[in-house]
Amino acid sequence: MNKILISACLMGQNVRYDGKNSLITHPVIQSLQQQGRLVVFCPEVAGGLPTPRAPAEIKSRYPILVTTADQEDVTPQFLLGAELAVEKAQEVGACCAVLKSNSPSCGNREIYDGKFTNTLIPGSGVAASELQRHGFPVYNEHEIDQLLEFITTFDLSMNRHSA
Repeated sequence: MNKILISACLMGQNVRYDGKNSLITHPVIQSLQQQGRLVVFCPEVAGGLPTPRAPAEIKSRYPILVTTADQEDVTPQFLLGAELAVEKAQEVGACCAVLKSNSPSCGNREIYDGKFTNTLIPGSGVAASELQRHGFPVYNEHEIDQLLEFITTFDLSMNRHSA
């Protein structure tokens, strides 16, 4: 069975910028964890950022610029974390990822506007974008039904090809 890359904060690890987590207790996630399918990963920590850390937002998409509210450029750490997320997904043979919504790394539908106004705009975080660019579907913690539909279809397809 294929693995699923999942944000460490969603699995209860205190790796968010504020030193907290965003634990989800959805039965599907619990089942996947019991099956040993989840690979826990935090792109921001993997990229070298400490916990806790200053909140960051994507200020510019092209060229990519990620800064803290004090204008510290943390783009290199976000890019490295994204690269390492792709490497990890490839290494473990992941079929997809479940990442933290709205995060400048992991958000897959919306991210904050880069002005630190607590305003969400359409867009994807650095790691989510890179995973998607490499062919990995990305879901967030509010899309578990869609995740289940995807992995059910994916697993059936894989079983047909291996039969």
